[in-house]
Amino acid sequence: MENHAYDRSVDEPPIYEETSFSDGSISKENGTSNGFGNGEHRAVRPSVVSAFGHNTLDRVPNIDFYRNAGSVSGHRAVRPSLQELHDVFKQNGGISMPDEGEDGDESKWELADDLESVLPQESGFVKFGWVKGVLVRCMLNIWGVMLFIRLSWVFGQAGWALGIVVVVLSCVVTTTTGLSMSAICTNGVVRGGGAYYLISRSLGPEFGGSIGLIFAFANAVAVAMYVVGFSETVVDLLKESDAIMIDEINDIRIIGCITVVLLLGISVAGMEWEAKAQILLLVILLVAIVNVFVGTIIPSTTDKKSKGFFNYDVNVFMENLPPDFRDGEGFFSVFAIFFPAATGILAGANISGDLEDPQDAIPKGTLLAIFITGITYLGVALCVSATVVRDATGNINNTIMAGMGTICNGTNAAACENGWDFSSCDVSYCKFGTMNNFQVMTMVSGFGPLITAGTFSATLSSALASLVSAPKVFQALCKDNIYTALKFFAKGHGQNNEPIRGYVLTFLIAVAFILIANLNVIAPIISNFFLASYALINFSCFHASYAKSPGWRPAYRYYNMWLSLFGAVLCCAVMFVINWWAALITYAIELFLYLYVTVKKPNVNWGSSTQAVTFVSAVNNALTLTGVDEHVKNFRPQCIVLTGTPKNRPALLDLAHCFTKNYGLCITCEIFVGSRTKIVRDLNAGMEANQKWLNNHKRKAFYAAVACDNFRQGTESLLQASGLGRLRPNILMMGFKKDWRTAEHGDVQSYVGVLHDAFDFEYGTVIVRMHQGLDVAHIINAQEELEREVQEQKDLEKEQLAQENKGKSIFRKSRKPSQHHLTSRVSVSAPQSPQTVVVNDRLMSISTQFQRKQGQGTIDVWWMFDDGGLTLLLPYILTTRKKFQDCKMRIFIAGQPGRTELDKEEMKSLLVKFRIKIAEIHVIDDINQKPSSYSWKVFEDMIAPYRLYEGSKTTTDAETLREANSWKITDAELDTFEEKTNLQIRLNELLQENSRAANLVIVSMPIARLGSVSDYLYMAWLDVLTKNLPPTILIRGNHKSVLTFYS
Repeated sequence: MENHAYDRSVDEPPIYEETSFSDGSISKENGTSNGFGNGEHRAVRPSVVSAFGHNTLDRVPNIDFYRNAGSVSGHRAVRPSLQELHDVFKQNGGISMPDEGEDGDESKWELADDLESVLPQESGFVKFGWVKGVLVRCMLNIWGVMLFIRLSWVFGQAGWALGIVVVVLSCVVTTTTGLSMSAICTNGVVRGGGAYYLISRSLGPEFGGSIGLIFAFANAVAVAMYVVGFSETVVDLLKESDAIMIDEINDIRIIGCITVVLLLGISVAGMEWEAKAQILLLVILLVAIVNVFVGTIIPSTTDKKSKGFFNYDVNVFMENLPPDFRDGEGFFSVFAIFFPAATGILAGANISGDLEDPQDAIPKGTLLAIFITGITYLGVALCVSATVVRDATGNINNTIMAGMGTICNGTNAAACENGWDFSSCDVSYCKFGTMNNFQVMTMVSGFGPLITAGTFSATLSSALASLVSAPKVFQALCKDNIYTALKFFAKGHGQNNEPIRGYVLTFLIAVAFILIANLNVIAPIISNFFLASYALINFSCFHASYAKSPGWRPAYRYYNMWLSLFGAVLCCAVMFVINWWAALITYAIELFLYLYVTVKKPNVNWGSSTQAVTFVSAVNNALTLTGVDEHVKNFRPQCIVLTGTPKNRPALLDLAHCFTKNYGLCITCEIFVGSRTKIVRDLNAGMEANQKWLNNHKRKAFYAAVACDNFRQGTESLLQASGLGRLRPNILMMGFKKDWRTAEHGDVQSYVGVLHDAFDFEYGTVIVRMHQGLDVAHIINAQEELEREVQEQKDLEKEQLAQENKGKSIFRKSRKPSQHHLTSRVSVSAPQSPQTVVVNDRLMSISTQFQRKQGQGTIDVWWMFDDGGLTLLLPYILTTRKKFQDCKMRIFIAGQPGRTELDKEEMKSLLVKFRIKIAEIHVIDDINQKPSSYSWKVFEDMIAPYRLYEGSKTTTDAETLREANSWKITDAELDTFEEKTNLQIRLNELLQENSRAANLVIVSMPIARLGSVSDYLYMAWLDVLTKNLPPTILIRGNHKSVLTFYS
């Protein structure tokens, strides 16, 4: 699908400047100054001359040759093309460069837009280093409310042994993802878009587009989740102070909406303000974490002891070793609750476009953040496990008096050893301890309000990071225009190209989910969306490594493809462990988006690993086929089609496409005749354009072109060299040479020679004839020229209107030359007459008839000669296509008089064995009758200009004529092949009698013996056989079976 909205401003072709290298200077041929408006230059550097000792177009290697067009980090220099070097040194004159119009053509250039950022940036653009840009963001996003509210409960349920496993398993998932991400982002310059950019450039737009939309949406909803967590904490404080405004749910909504508005203001103010806010929140969070560690060494008060806090104690630590799952919880349910605390590793990558050096910052900052936060989680959790028991009453009177001789055992033995009796917790609910009190961190800390501040910091920092990440990722997705309806959100504002529209959309989504006011509803799907992104990042690294593409050269070496695959599988497993229905929903949405992008086929090419693996698979499959012997049951039509430019002969291409469809090889071929030095540029320029035309018109075919001295030589090259292994053509398909009677003798000889070559190389041969001809190039060229002129006229009108609106100004750039140029262009072509338009429309309609569904009718197959079954197989294949499914096959065969019914039964039995359904069988038993005198007279008139008429000459004169006109038809030749000539004329009479109303006629092609039948006699046979008929196809197989009745 042509993606018209795709922004190709970053993909403009280089503009070549005509250069003279004498004295190392650069000048325009017309004498004007040498300006480089597009930031490209072709100056001869002194090192070129000094390195080689003479002036040369060749350049020494330089990074500027590898930059993207419009690069902001340096000029993109343009090296001379191989054609320029080759042409220049073949000339005897001075060194010169091609004209701008030749190499400056946009259609010849396909520059990737993902090599480096190409957007021109204003001064003052803010860029972050690895600390502020990645490390701080990742730590703040990973440290969430779970650190202060749920971590103690997780270790209370699982015990510190399995608790360590929970934390380590979470870190394994994030670390493998971090390693994979490091490998991907160091395999080339990284632009904005974070996870979307990494996945799309690695796996292609199908995966990238689907996960990019999901990931951006997940970040937007994550804003709501963190803000709701913050609001719940605030509401708890209001409840303690008896200051509830309406009720708990509505208070959460009110506080949440106010909070997200404030966060939006910080984000819209710019990345620098957002970064400063993150630093402040990090300081608060670090102080809160240190506060926990300090609190564990401050001697416990009686009140804290009654709530289960005893400072560091071996008995407490060992009592908390084994798991004690309660209330239906288990290892995986506890893991599911904790794991969201480990997410957030993509916070730095999501703003990759705002980093000074993403390749260095993302691996360093992300992996260090994972390590620091993992150690923090383990340190805090183990400190709590060594100081706080699972159950406590909170009653200061539950002490054990000294000397009572109490034996301490059971689940509360550690508290008993410290002089407290919490045995009542075995039979009744207790409010304190790691299992019952979510505010354990506040109790353990040295100063409780700092924990509340840390909770606020953790939630707000995560919300702020997500509020920035979602629009950035969404903007990158919209810029690539994978979803054309979202192009509106690609626009950025200000020095930092801030996605203001994306911020507003993220704000609206966040508010919508804040109104739910329930973390348990919001959290599961978000975690699964993040995990789906992690899984694809891991799979991207594995896939790129597996493809072994030479372009996969990550600077970061500490990764392993199998570890990445393990990480991808682990992420998928964790998704189902956390919430199986949310995982299914995530996969369903991703599959839908993947299929949508696949069907739409956005016009982008990022050199993904999917392309590399497809290539490797194709090569391996082709090699595998070479080891398999061909079998008649697996025969498929594989066609070389001599279409010339594919769009010029639509009927021929459409029929070939019907034969091969998506299941066989089809190569459309064009032969450039003439001097190779003159036509090679046109040949090279047309390769990509014609293949693109085939793809855009959904023709599953390849385009090939050769440059040769004559048509036959080019076709011979194609017949011998086309294909790969078993993927080789077995049918030559071409149009009938309608102008053979007026063409040069050499052209006729070349055309017939092609048929002889096809027979020699054992190709099946197919010739298509339509009464109006096949070539409509003149009509297509006229239409394209008219469309071009109309477009130029529109451009001219817009330009004139813009100048009128602009007003008079002495500084206004004059556009008169271009106006005059456009006006003259538009007025060149006179309008076509109505009669010409009608004729052209009718001819185009006939030429494209095979693109439309054929009505009810017949395909008449005149199977005169057994050629291995190709004459029968090809029409049968046509009837299996939708366009011909309403057509019935009729079979016409030659028979002997008196054996009509017997011949019909024999053919019917054969067709039943072949399992080919036909409507009628006709036996022609009068085929050996002589043609009518009128038909014979028409044939004689047809060949009269090409006859030698040596019979009326003397022997000497006849011999002289033969030597001078060896290509003409001799009387002896006509006598020798009189019966065969009569057969062709008689067959045409029978065809007109029986098949004039058919949708399509298939006839066995006669063969001319090489060296015995002259070219013009053979062309006359083909002409008289197929004239005055509906669309006709002559077919001759290579006399090897293509049909079998064996299973």
